[in-house]
Amino acid sequence: MDSQQAQKQIEQMRDFILTEAREKASEIQKKGEEEFSIEVYRLITEQKEKVRQTYERKTKQIETQYAIAKSMAINKQRLEKIKARQEVLHKVSDDAVAQLRNEMQKADTCKNFVTQLIVQGLLMFLESEVSIRCRESDTALVQGCIKDASDQYARLIKAETGATKACNLTIDKSTYLPAAPVAGRDGPSCLGGIVLSCQGGKITVDNTIDMRLKLVMEQAKPAIRGLLFPQA
Repeated sequence: MDSQQAQKQIEQMRDFILTEAREKASEIQKKGEEEFSIEVYRLITEQKEKVRQTYERKTKQIETQYAIAKSMAINKQRLEKIKARQEVLHKVSDDAVAQLRNEMQKADTCKNFVTQLIVQGLLMFLESEVSIRCRESDTALVQGCIKDASDQYARLIKAETGATKACNLTIDKSTYLPAAPVAGRDGPSCLGGIVLSCQGGKITVDNTIDMRLKLVMEQAKPAIRGLLFPQA
């Protein structure tokens, strides 16, 4: 083989090697690009999922916060409404107290009222000995009602049962009911009325104005609410 042929063979080998190298490089580059595309897609998909999860989490947080805020607002409104209604009911009670005070200052009205309170208590007891407690300032008033109350009680028993029954009434002067309420003064108070007891104080009937007003307000509360808050 002469030098010219050897040179040609070397060039052919070189071209073959270069071609193989280019093909290999192209294959490697193509594979790298494919892997790069796959990795980019994976990263984009992963980030999208993270963004979606973050968005959903923040959306749920906002929805939860909104629900809590709405619930608190509704509860606050409800409590304010209840408070306002209670204030109105207290005002009704206060107005009733003021009117009762005025009525109890009328001698005839007051005497008849206390007499009826005594008679009512006697009919509940049906006892022969009954003690009456009252405010110290009402001692004379109650004393003046005792005879009339005893007579009414006896007549009612006679009319209803035909029996003759009397009751001995005494005023308990050892323990009086609290005095009338005074603006600016705390502590127990009593608007008037009486407390009856028998059998040594074992059985009592609270016929004070305070107790009767409390019972009336409690029993009439639904009706009062219906009148004052018809839409509630």
